[in-house]
Amino acid sequence: MSYIPSNDNRFYVALEQSYGVAATISASNRIPAVKLTAKQQTEKVQRADKTGSRTFAGVPSGLRIQTSFGLTTYMATWDDPGVLPPYDPLFQACLGASAAQSAGGNIASASGSSTLTFSTPHGLSVGSAVSSGGEIRFVTVVVNADTVELNAAFTVTPATNSQTGPTAMYQPAESLASVTLFDYWSPSTAVQRVLAGMAIDTLSIKLNGDFHEFDFTGQAQDLVDTASFESGQFGLAAFPAEPTVSPINYSIIPGNLGQVWLGSSPARFYTLTAATITFSNNLDLRASEFGTILPSAIAPGQRTVSISFTIFEMDNTATAALYQAARQRSPISVMMQLGQQQGQLFGIYMSGVVPDVPAFDDSETRLQWQFQSCRAQGTVNDEIYVAFA
Repeated sequence: MSYIPSNDNRFYVALEQSYGVAATISASNRIPAVKLTAKQQTEKVQRADKTGSRTFAGVPSGLRIQTSFGLTTYMATWDDPGVLPPYDPLFQACLGASAAQSAGGNIASASGSSTLTFSTPHGLSVGSAVSSGGEIRFVTVVVNADTVELNAAFTVTPATNSQTGPTAMYQPAESLASVTLFDYWSPSTAVQRVLAGMAIDTLSIKLNGDFHEFDFTGQAQDLVDTASFESGQFGLAAFPAEPTVSPINYSIIPGNLGQVWLGSSPARFYTLTAATITFSNNLDLRASEFGTILPSAIAPGQRTVSISFTIFEMDNTATAALYQAARQRSPISVMMQLGQQQGQLFGIYMSGVVPDVPAFDDSETRLQWQFQSCRAQGTVNDEIYVAFA
């Protein structure tokens, strides 16, 4: 008998077809997760009957069960654009819409601004992602079947007859799906776990850390394990065996690599020191109806998309324009690119962020501005777009 090493486990995640019915996984569903926290507890109730003693007499079985989770995963390379990124189930469950994939296209012409013309119909829409030269951009205007306007120009204008790269874009939707997460450990005699009916409430992305990471938190319908599994749970006749384990080949991306574009007339900023993008579904699972122990469905509320960021103050036009927009409560566009190589890119685009007036931080040798909880707005399911490339 020995201790179980905390890094001797493997995570797999897949989209569920029905809430709380465990998904089927294969080796391709493995993700490079860093940490999983799962907490299950029964509903806290207080007995008020007079027992004749100050001793707690206990509560009955059958009380409602509450299961929460937190999952942190590295952003890793997307080596096979023929399949969706390994995080696809998580982003679809969080934002709501399935991935809008683009295989890329042949460039007929590109101006030095942000206009791209393709040699064949592009099939893109507003919010679609386009990648070229180790950069990612988002479509803001579809001019016609062959031409689009991007949120910002590429640093290096794509050459005629060059190819844009494959992308997978996600955007918000009204309804949300759920996922199943499998947590397998070595040795095989250790307790293995499955979380099903996972509803993702919050996604948090932080910039300028050691590595680029995605943090997902939310609530699950239930948690089962090999120590207590009973046939029929999650629609399973037996506890699922782990797929054949093979080496997981990926690279992780340093957290300092990327780009930031801010402003009503977007300009590239090199002075950002920290940023956190938060996407919240404000979930309220259907878990309080009579006759239920476990949640029965996902009930998302009004979503909240916000960004907090810190920049050094500079005496230039772009920085001054941010302050003026904050004073006037004028929306600005925000685009952040994580990574700097094709296959290692992740983009975030918000077209209407209303910045709050920044707090001045003069505790260091250089003055910094702290923009806190600046909320994104939109019309219908368009306050944020995210994409892999």
